[in-house]
Amino acid sequence: MHNAKNARLMKTAVPIEARLQWLRRFRDAIARHHVDLAQLAQQEIGKSEFDAMTADIMPLIASCNWHLRNARSLLRPRRVGGGGLFGLGHRVDRHRMAIGRVLIIATWNYPVQLVGIQLVQAVMAGNAVVVKPSERAPRTQGLLMRLAIEAAQALEPLGVAIEVRSASREEGRRVLAEEKFDHVVFTGSTEVGRAIAEVCAQRLIASTLELTGCDSAIVLGDADARAAARAVFMGFTANAGQTCMAPRRALVMREAIAAFTDELRRLLAGAPSATLVDEAAAAHSHDVAQRAIAAGGRSIMGTLEPRAGRVLRPVVVLDCPLESELFYGKHFGPVLAVRAVESIDEAFELHGRIGKYLATSIWTKRPSEELAMRAQACASSLVHFNAVILPSAHPAVSISGHGASGWGCTRGEAGLLALTREVCVTRTSRFIEVPVQEPSPTVQRIVSRLICWSPRAAPSSHAAPSPQADASHNDMSLQPTKAHL
Repeated sequence: MHNAKNARLMKTAVPIEARLQWLRRFRDAIARHHVDLAQLAQQEIGKSEFDAMTADIMPLIASCNWHLRNARSLLRPRRVGGGGLFGLGHRVDRHRMAIGRVLIIATWNYPVQLVGIQLVQAVMAGNAVVVKPSERAPRTQGLLMRLAIEAAQALEPLGVAIEVRSASREEGRRVLAEEKFDHVVFTGSTEVGRAIAEVCAQRLIASTLELTGCDSAIVLGDADARAAARAVFMGFTANAGQTCMAPRRALVMREAIAAFTDELRRLLAGAPSATLVDEAAAAHSHDVAQRAIAAGGRSIMGTLEPRAGRVLRPVVVLDCPLESELFYGKHFGPVLAVRAVESIDEAFELHGRIGKYLATSIWTKRPSEELAMRAQACASSLVHFNAVILPSAHPAVSISGHGASGWGCTRGEAGLLALTREVCVTRTSRFIEVPVQEPSPTVQRIVSRLICWSPRAAPSSHAAPSPQADASHNDMSLQPTKAHL
């Protein structure tokens, strides 16, 4: 039934104005129910109400506002300029069309923000959407989806189609294996992402996999080491360390290590315990730290406190052994590995061993393109100078995994466009005739001369374009057509 309904809806694109109306209603409903959402998140996964408001609900509302301002212009048709000889007599317009039916398999660690932004982008791209909530946050995400569906129902029969499935893992497997989708969006672990990728490959379904990172904070010798320590402390303890972009290790130049560790020690002395999603998660994080200490690492506080159920004090292990699970970030909790390094080269060499990258943090008074490029060479999607995590909350910032951290893109302009398909519509002048006869020798000679002349006529790749030419190109390539979504 739902397949037939959505198939009918997708025959005619949902007007952009209807999508914007839905988004306004959804945003306003989130604001009205923000206390309910925060309380449910606290009850289900142990997140404090304040953290839920600041790290979940506020970023989602900011994303709604950003899409209200930008979605129309990002999705409008655009004229393609240039083309040389092949552009003569032809007009080319690029359109952004809905992919079709999108499945979102939600995660639990940011139960409002992550699935909420993915839902906003899928709907704003014009798709019919099915959401499988996380089995760990069914009531939180159930309320969020109810608000989204009620906002859509208020606009019927304009065609914004949103459905919700059961939150169980079994339902996730069934939906993925049996229902028809054009795209799947998943956020979660590399192991589950690999299993989803295998099913999608068998069914030829495109996917976006936002998997975890195991990222580093690299603190150079000229950095404000105490400021770096405060930011890294926030990064690995926020949300009980259950953030995919949180730093798992700090690689600190020898000249900055004393100030860095002194500040971390001071912060840890007064740090409250963290409540993880369940007892197993707390036990694993504690055990990873314990094994690193047994292998030669040192607790920054001198001792490793025992956990209490799913409650764990934040842990920092100095001189963390390079072969330990902790150094490789094989945990999801408030535990940090710290290593002193002798050079920038050593820091990037150690960072490059990890294999999972989303956000690399570099601390220095002299940010440079060279440092950014070195971090990007390790496949980092985000490179933060003198910050950890916080800049990624900007609604225009995209996250794109690579390798074991996934593929595809979510959030920002790239995330929105990733849930569309580009259709090029061409219009040819009626005065253009299609050649059907063998060309004469004269025509062949002209073509040969054109081929030889073309490289000389084309601008050199090393020459900077003139401002006039650049402006002309932009005007042509961004010129809207009369067509509408």
